[in-house]
Amino acid sequence: MEVLMTKNVVFFTTICLGIVSISFAAELDTARIDQLTGLKGKMNEKERAYKVTFPRDDVKVVVDSWTMPPFMGLGTWAAFTPTKDGAMVMGDTVLFEDEVNAAMSAALDNGLNVTALHSHFFFDHPKVYFMHIEGEGEVDKLAGAVRKVYDAAKQIRAANPQPKDSFGAARLPEKNSITAAPLNDIFGAQGELKDGMVKFTFGRPATMHGVKIDNTMGVNTWAAFAGSDDDAVVDGDFAVTEDELQPTARSLLKERINIVAIHQHMTHEQPRMMFFHYWGRGRAKDLAQAIKGAFLVAGLQEVASPIHN
Repeated sequence: MEVLMTKNVVFFTTICLGIVSISFAAELDTARIDQLTGLKGKMNEKERAYKVTFPRDDVKVVVDSWTMPPFMGLGTWAAFTPTKDGAMVMGDTVLFEDEVNAAMSAALDNGLNVTALHSHFFFDHPKVYFMHIEGEGEVDKLAGAVRKVYDAAKQIRAANPQPKDSFGAARLPEKNSITAAPLNDIFGAQGELKDGMVKFTFGRPATMHGVKIDNTMGVNTWAAFAGSDDDAVVDGDFAVTEDELQPTARSLLKERINIVAIHQHMTHEQPRMMFFHYWGRGRAKDLAQAIKGAFLVAGLQEVASPIHN
């Protein structure tokens, strides 16, 4: 009798799992995900997640003099799970430096969020970056957006099979000669001056482990300018909340400012702060206006006065 009951339980469980699997596939429309992404995915019934992936094997990557097989960590993937409003997607995209901003723009322009941008290796040639994405909504829109991210990178590689090792601009003047006054006017603050360069630093109050932290403790947004007034570079870092990250990054990308890293600098801080680093080239005033525009998008009009680092 016990053996019969056990067999019945196993049979019943198998039937239920089969029903869940069929229901899940229908709910998520995995065939449609395959069609839109151009990839063949695999379903994890236990986790109710459907994952598409492909190895980044179109460019040889050497890490510390060793040619790295894609299996060792060069796989791009996107995973989908059903929600009450459609689905959620999360993923990690393997990119080379000259692909990052095109792929990031494709993600943001098509409703995805970019949640991190970083490297995984030391001494890798060409340099490899990993861009994490997430989004929620209709499956068709999410899968279509993922495909556009992948296509953006493919278009870069189709034009240049080997990743570039520079932005391709001419060298900056040997002597820096940035005029501070116009930039001071744009930012409404006095920048720090050194050897023809100008730097602005704005703090954001926060707490960490119950202790107040601010500009000097590293919670700040900054922008540094070098070169000449007509041919300058700007680099810096934005300290933003999670809600501010996407619109601020989108604002800079539309002004052709490159995002080069997205990550955290702290743990247990309140509010939670994200940091993203950027690099741009152009007229100093144009670059400053682009950075100030991102301030306004992020709601940073009331930034604290600059301090010297």
